[in-house]
Amino acid sequence: MPRGTSEVSEPMYFVLTALRAGPLHGHAISKTIKELSRGRVQPSVGTLYGILERLNERGVITVDHEETVNGRDRRYFRITPDGQALVEAEARRMQEAAALVLRPSGA
Repeated sequence: MPRGTSEVSEPMYFVLTALRAGPLHGHAISKTIKELSRGRVQPSVGTLYGILERLNERGVITVDHEETVNGRDRRYFRITPDGQALVEAEARRMQEAAALVLRPSGA
C-alpha cells in the first residue's frame, strides 16, 4: 500500500525529518530513521542511498561535507530550506488528515 503523497514517500519523510537535527552520514540517517519510526521504517542501504540521491536531485537535501573515518569515506547530507518547507508541509497535511479520524465523534 503506498504511503505519503506522490511528492514525499514515508521513507523520504523520515530522511528529511532526521536531517532537521543537522548533517548526518548514511548510517546515522538510517539509525535515526529507525529511532524516529520506532523501528517501523527501516530502508535497506540501497534504498536509503536511492532516496538520498532523489532528494539531492530535487534540491531538498545537499551534501554538506565528506570525511574519511577508519579508511572509509563518509558523505554528510543536510536539509535545504526547500526541504525544510517540504517536510513541514507534509507534516501539516498528515496532521489535517489525522484530525479527521482523531477528533471526538459527533464533532
